[in-house]
Amino acid sequence: MGDVPLWVAAALWGALAGVLLPRAAYRLAVPEEEPWRARCADGHVIRGWLGRTACPRCASAAGLLVPALTALVCAALAAATGARPELAVWLPLAPVGVLLGVVDVRVRRLPDVLTLPLAAAALALLGLASLLPGHAGHWLTALSGAAVLGVAYGVLHLLNPAGMGFGDAKLALGMGAALGWYGWPVVLLGTFAAFLSGALYGGALVVVRKASRKTGVAFGPFLLGGTLAGVLIGAYTALS
Repeated sequence: MGDVPLWVAAALWGALAGVLLPRAAYRLAVPEEEPWRARCADGHVIRGWLGRTACPRCASAAGLLVPALTALVCAALAAATGARPELAVWLPLAPVGVLLGVVDVRVRRLPDVLTLPLAAAALALLGLASLLPGHAGHWLTALSGAAVLGVAYGVLHLLNPAGMGFGDAKLALGMGAALGWYGWPVVLLGTFAAFLSGALYGGALVVVRKASRKTGVAFGPFLLGGTLAGVLIGAYTALS
């Protein structure tokens, strides 16, 4: 029996991490100004933040979508990055990104308790990765990317608060760090992919009359998806 391929090990990690996310997603998926959920729909007290279901006493089965998505993301990152130091950064950050995407889809909210630590962790871990041999990125560009994207999204929020939330600007700090690791072309690529995918989705909703041109759409998943696309391309390019 040979060694387990890196992408398979990463997929297993992602699946295990994804199994622990549903309870946190349920508790965090509340509108602004409301406290995190402390009880399930049947009134049972929810204990802890990690677990397969919101309430083990009444939920019958865990959903498969979140673990499957997290496993897929981690496997793709491992396949593109290879055994380089930055992979040890992407793998722990990926489940947090999936969790943010799930919460934003449900209630159009990106909690500060996740976005700001994600940005700090990305910069700190990438700083450590830059000290190790074999890395394929640049920490100073990651730092600059975080600052530039954070400011850019912050300006968009000030110009159009209904179209771009302040949570998106905070999330952009971490996404800018990840994209910036592989250079400015990747920052531009990931940003373009985020806006293009968001525009296509919004346009499709208008075409099928599920929304109007003024309907708000959660942008966090597109920011996360654009960042993933940019990181995958940047990592693969650096590997080849």
